[in-house]
Amino acid sequence: MRRLGIGELAKRVGMRPSALRYYESVGLLPSAERAAGRRVYPVATVRRIALIKMAQRAGFTLAEIRALLDTDADRGATRQWRALAQRKLPELDLFIRQTQMLRDAVADCLACGCMNFDKCGLLAEGGPGS
Repeated sequence: MRRLGIGELAKRVGMRPSALRYYESVGLLPSAERAAGRRVYPVATVRRIALIKMAQRAGFTLAEIRALLDTDADRGATRQWRALAQRKLPELDLFIRQTQMLRDAVADCLACGCMNFDKCGLLAEGGPGS
């Protein structure tokens, strides 16, 4: 089985070796084998890290990701993924709503055009007309 040194793995996945060591220390990656005193990982670790990154982008915490990765059985992993995803969807929906509100506020500010933060009606306590 082909193995990757920590530096090569880091380059492949676009991370620093220190981040990989951290992932290992918190249980996201299995303990690396050692070859000549250096950490080496199976090539399959690239795929595992891709899954970790995808889950992070979706808003999952490292603890949630670890819990998912710790599930051994295929059926157990599927059930656990479904449960985590169902719990995460409302959080993501809230995040999307909040982000849209921020986007709208920035767009309103640009549309106002005054670019004077001291006198802008949009920035007054109650907004325009307050």
